[in-house]
Amino acid sequence: LEQLVATLTAQVEMLTKQVEVLSERLGRNSSNSHLPPSSDPPGRTASNTTNTKSKSKPKGKRKRGGQRGHRGAHRALVPEEQVDQFEHLFPEQCENCWARLPKVPDPRAKRYQVTEVPPVKPHITEYRRHAVVCPDCGHNTRARYDEPIPSSSFGPRLMSTIALLTGIYNLSRRKAATLLSDMYGVQISLGAISAIEARASEAVKPPVQEVCDHVERAAVKHTDGTSWLQSGILLSLWTIATKEATLFKIVANGSSATLKPMFGALKGILVSDRAGALNFWAMKQRQICWAHLLRKFVSFSEREGRAGAFGCDLLNYTGILFEYWHDYKAGKLDQQTFRIWMTPVRKQMEELLGKAVAANIERLSGSCANILDHKDALWTFLWHDDVEPTNNHAERELRAFVLWRRSSFGTQSERGNLFAERMMTIGHTARKQGKDVLAFLTACCQAYQSYTAAPSLFQAGKAAAA
Repeated sequence: LEQLVATLTAQVEMLTKQVEVLSERLGRNSSNSHLPPSSDPPGRTASNTTNTKSKSKPKGKRKRGGQRGHRGAHRALVPEEQVDQFEHLFPEQCENCWARLPKVPDPRAKRYQVTEVPPVKPHITEYRRHAVVCPDCGHNTRARYDEPIPSSSFGPRLMSTIALLTGIYNLSRRKAATLLSDMYGVQISLGAISAIEARASEAVKPPVQEVCDHVERAAVKHTDGTSWLQSGILLSLWTIATKEATLFKIVANGSSATLKPMFGALKGILVSDRAGALNFWAMKQRQICWAHLLRKFVSFSEREGRAGAFGCDLLNYTGILFEYWHDYKAGKLDQQTFRIWMTPVRKQMEELLGKAVAANIERLSGSCANILDHKDALWTFLWHDDVEPTNNHAERELRAFVLWRRSSFGTQSERGNLFAERMMTIGHTARKQGKDVLAFLTACCQAYQSYTAAPSLFQAGKAAAA
């Protein structure tokens, strides 16, 4: 009987641990793990799954729409030189004596503008190679083929439009073909779209290399990765983002050996999560994302016992950190005061993490030990004003690619990978540079067809590409 009791007791302990682990896994959402907000099921968002242990008072539910005191958004009138047509309206009679009024322009006339899109018809150019009989010898000579006739049946603007639809707005080729037919009256096959994608990918190759060189030299860069599929095979998608540019790369895996060449010379400060694959970067030149740590601490706080208590304390210190940071960015604190106020927070946070490690709590102490291993990378933002304590920038840049993966299940070939990463690189970087994405793609396709140098993404300031 004693042996049976001991056996059953051991089983109960084992099953209790399993239930605790599975319950914790079942309760994961975007607020306490790396899961994106889109993974939260309907009716179970981060806001209504937060543990009641949190000391913050729930805010009242706001009504939909603009809030009290909100100024609202109003459409601004475009300059007169951009207006295509003017309609002048004059009163016919005086509203006081009913006399007829002359049509005298009013310099302070009330202005109203209506924007319309004109009907679009494709512009088709037909080249005809005529043959002429020589009056002297009677030889029949036909006009040369290679001089004026383009090598493609589609012009550079149509090529760039297709690349924009499938490579940046992530439409399927079938939907892109349907849209071109409905909006422009252009009939095109799926195979032709695929061939255009290949040419557009080659056309933007030089500007993409320009982005690679830029992010390599950047003083501060953000990076993040996620999974990608090629014909059902699991690959890894990574981004390196700065204030001026964003680079995307689809690589075989997320190992250190694969990622290190992607960064080139290891220059500047790298903002990221605690991914072990990034440990080739000097720890003192890194900044660990506190948003990731915040979600980890939330998961701790939702547990029972000492783990929950440690989680709540870690959350409190992290809340103070972000409160000071936001006040500093809002101009409420100067730099010196901000650093002075953060000194005790830093000390107490590290001491608390040390206590959590010493407590030897399963699924908590190990994580806290790993965080302390990155101690030199936790506070870089205190000494570099252009470094943020979160990696939200890289996560936002990666989000568009994640949505593409969800809708298309990845790509089917290496050529598709190159097209995807190059187009998304051009789209995100061109917007950061204030350039018209379609105009820039058109300029790249024109240069490609005419065998001239591709335009630069970073020259001429924020002027749009011609």
